[in-house]
Amino acid sequence: MAIANFGADHRPGRLMRIKVFWIATLVVMMMPASLAAQQAGIEQAVRTITEADYIERVGIIAHDSMQGRDTPSEGLNKTARWIASEFQRLGLRGGGDDGEYIQSYPLRTLIVDRNRSTLRGSSAGLAYGRDIIPLMGPPIDGEATGELVLVSGSANVSQGLANGVVRDKHAVVVFGEDEGTLNQSMFQRGIAVRNAGAASVLLTTSMDQAIWDGNAAQVLAPQVTRGWVEQVPTGGTFRPIMLLRNASLDALLRGRDIDLDALRARESDELRVDPGPEITFTLTQVMDEAEIRAPNVVGILEGSDPVLKDEYIVFSAHMDHVGIGSPDQNGDSIFNGADDDASGTVAVVEIAEAMAVLPESPRRSMIFLLVSGEEKGLWGSEYYADHPSVPTEGIVANLNIDMVARNWTDTIVAIGKEHSDLGVTLERVNSQHPELGMTAIDDLWPEENFYRRSDHYNFARKGVPVLFFFNGTHDDYHGRDDEVDRIDAEKAARVAKLIYYLGIEVGNAEERPTWNPESYARIVSDRSQ
Repeated sequence: MAIANFGADHRPGRLMRIKVFWIATLVVMMMPASLAAQQAGIEQAVRTITEADYIERVGIIAHDSMQGRDTPSEGLNKTARWIASEFQRLGLRGGGDDGEYIQSYPLRTLIVDRNRSTLRGSSAGLAYGRDIIPLMGPPIDGEATGELVLVSGSANVSQGLANGVVRDKHAVVVFGEDEGTLNQSMFQRGIAVRNAGAASVLLTTSMDQAIWDGNAAQVLAPQVTRGWVEQVPTGGTFRPIMLLRNASLDALLRGRDIDLDALRARESDELRVDPGPEITFTLTQVMDEAEIRAPNVVGILEGSDPVLKDEYIVFSAHMDHVGIGSPDQNGDSIFNGADDDASGTVAVVEIAEAMAVLPESPRRSMIFLLVSGEEKGLWGSEYYADHPSVPTEGIVANLNIDMVARNWTDTIVAIGKEHSDLGVTLERVNSQHPELGMTAIDDLWPEENFYRRSDHYNFARKGVPVLFFFNGTHDDYHGRDDEVDRIDAEKAARVAKLIYYLGIEVGNAEERPTWNPESYARIVSDRSQ
């Protein structure tokens, strides 16, 4: 994404900071002794949020041993167990399954059964993975039987496909020199053949073994979907588009008096459909389905007020990232996600620690929530919002933290300020702490629609006022170079302190945050109808 204006100076002027600092000092001096002691405890607790702790914790989460924290993966499970151990050490109460720290949610995996999926006719067959791989089509069990036909040429496609010449047949689209890649014209030709009623479409390719193996591993890997929602039926007929290796086609047709080279040489001619070998082929795709689990981590700090402790502020971040890919030129295949979102995850842990050491907890209770599956579609936060530890009506605010350790040193974007009075509260808290050297500003990228692209949105749609703290993307976003050595831990610690102070303010306020009515009507009411 193109992000601009990183270097802009949004900080208040130095004279204004000095003025605000002395006003804050005088206010503390005039407080009653009990309030002064409480304020002293708040200031002592915030000192537990340190740059050294921050970089150490990010180093744990964004280490190669966590394997990029894909959802699902053992590296993600290991990350969740480490966070749970930190919450236990801090004395937080578990808010997950059966009072533990882990909330486990179901996922559904679909994977092609390579042993039972083939294109077979007579004694000859093409195997999934080795000879053919899916390119486009529903991931469902299916079987299609028909004759093999050979499609060549690229001109006058509609005329060449008229009169049902490919209907209910396995259509092999023979290209000229493809250099191992499909261009838009080739792909559109395949779509046209399928729309003309082909039982299946097999697009030929000459890609080399390494590229083929990489593609096969990707498309035949388990497809993971949410396991707690009813799946929308795919509908339609099983008419997949496949990739077929030229070498495999040559072997299949060898000795059958078919000149494939001549067909390939017709690339610029009018599209034509020729009969293949006089054999009926059956394409079989068999899917295996299984349920697996993914973790959220939930820790709760009970409030000190006998009434307001039944209201909760949720501090959230996503602990997952995008896992492992193909090695780069340096052999690095792990996407460690130090900024995205180990930085936000550690911010939540740091804030939890500061809250836990307070002499007296805030009046409202605090929930510290680390979710997974954000990179797949906000799965973990969706599940938690639908299956919360506490009644939804008791959740008064969500402060979500996603990527806060890069870009500007003095500025953090707070998305959603205009939608509730949390924005005004944040501005007041921010002005009270000039010592942080951190200014929370409005959304710089409304056209990117970030408000609906991170985990806070699943709380907003339930009617919970939210703020989303975010420093924008950068060149290492979802790349292998989003590493610990590029983290600005000093900045991130100051962001965490600002959110800590905001949590204290909201936690001790007489009234819960309220929505802007227009925003509520647009974001919440429209979704409930």
